[in-house]
Amino acid sequence: MRLLLDECVDEELRHEFVGHDCRSCRYAGLRGLKNGELLAAAEAAGFQALITVDRRMPMQQSMRGRSIALVIIAVGTVELERLLPLIPRVLEVPGKLRPGDVAVIE
Repeated sequence: MRLLLDECVDEELRHEFVGHDCRSCRYAGLRGLKNGELLAAAEAAGFQALITVDRRMPMQQSMRGRSIALVIIAVGTVELERLLPLIPRVLEVPGKLRPGDVAVIE
């Protein structure tokens, strides 16, 4: 699955998604985009899911009709050390996602 890490997520997290094509916004050339623009650009680039820690994104952006899903790691921080323990649970999600879905991992 093609996964995109939001800019607010540590780029090093991409190495944890073994078996998936996971890129950071910087590596994908999508830095500096606001949420709606980022979702549209990620869809156009063929990403299937955006991984973020931004809990507000589904309230700010409609996922209806999108060709991309959203995975929110809801830990209240962007520190890699706090995100890593949740990766096994995050890795269970991509195979279950459909376009427009929002999954929250706590």
